[in-house]
Amino acid sequence: MKEVVVLGAGYAGLKTVVLLQKKLKNNIHITLVNRNSYHYEATDLHETAAGTQSASRISYPISDVINPQITTFIQDEVVKIDSEKKTVKLAGHEELLHYDYCVLGLGFVSETFGIPGAKENAFPITNVKEALAIYDHIIAKMKDYRTSHNPEDLHIIICGGGFTGIELAGALVDARPSYAKIAGVSPNEIKITIIEASTRLMPMFSEDLADYGVNLVKNLGVQLLDGSRISKIEPGKVSYRHADEEEQSMTAGTIIWTTGVSGNPLMEECGFNAKRGRVLVTDHLTDPQHDDIYIIGDVAAVMPPDGKRPYPTTAQIALAMADYTAEDIVSRIKTGKHEEKPFTYKSLGTVASVGNTHGFGEAMGHELRGYLASVMKKIIADRSLMETGGIKELLSKGRFDLYH
Repeated sequence: MKEVVVLGAGYAGLKTVVLLQKKLKNNIHITLVNRNSYHYEATDLHETAAGTQSASRISYPISDVINPQITTFIQDEVVKIDSEKKTVKLAGHEELLHYDYCVLGLGFVSETFGIPGAKENAFPITNVKEALAIYDHIIAKMKDYRTSHNPEDLHIIICGGGFTGIELAGALVDARPSYAKIAGVSPNEIKITIIEASTRLMPMFSEDLADYGVNLVKNLGVQLLDGSRISKIEPGKVSYRHADEEEQSMTAGTIIWTTGVSGNPLMEECGFNAKRGRVLVTDHLTDPQHDDIYIIGDVAAVMPPDGKRPYPTTAQIALAMADYTAEDIVSRIKTGKHEEKPFTYKSLGTVASVGNTHGFGEAMGHELRGYLASVMKKIIADRSLMETGGIKELLSKGRFDLYH
């Protein structure tokens, strides 16, 4: 009986468990560890932060997809991975977990890049609890405005104009009428600003497509300050420099941090050769020093054939890593050997939503704009939901609002 320990129930970890349960019904026991009792669609966190989708809508219980005859689920925090003794220590359990194979899908954390005050004075958006904290704060500020009449209560600053920042801005635009009703103002009085250091936003797209996306956001009434490098964040205030100009500042009741993420810092703490929480893995997605440890999802760095820089960490590549990891573990248990073919990845495309009915991106070699892009975004989300949660979760949580 082989023991497989999977740490993390994000896209990569949970799909690996689901596939192993199907492929190996005998001769295997799986232990899945996750800090929460639920899996959430991380690509939808911006909607929960804005209040356009509830937390329950973007999550489901892990127990829904666990086969208790094969898999034991433990809700706990991982404290240490001892790769030499092949054990895992958890915060709430004295007994160590022992493994034959360990799958690390420990997820990501917000990256502040050392900017003073960012951690203390801006809201990160990396999990459901953080997304709910943002929404609760926005609503509190709208309610406060009814008595304070402080215009800062109506201002939301997004620090970072990357993928998450753009999608969050679109969701906030959709929610603006509901905010305005609470505050007792007109929707156009709810101010949304993006501050971004780069002058070339969304570099994964062609310049024309990226410009379309930027103009789409601007036309929805979002103020975009590109080429503006944030220097510090104080309570209710963001300071930044535009090009060679003197430092400027902007005040707001809500400041949200979306400038970037890094892999779980536990990777470095446990002695893995990681950079910003990501390990450059082998062709079989294993740790270069420990062939019995698979590293996937946001804590893995996978180099493309050109060898220039690792693939971006997305839900799409995380699911592809899970496919390969499950197949490779099955092969090793049945034959004692790795899969003959190494892991390869070909992106099917990337689409950014800007609210519920607008978007832009690429899919299967074609550029998409506007409503059609928003439809494709929902189809992609439903596909990932199907891959981890199956038909039950798809029917319960899927996005079928394709027509408006």
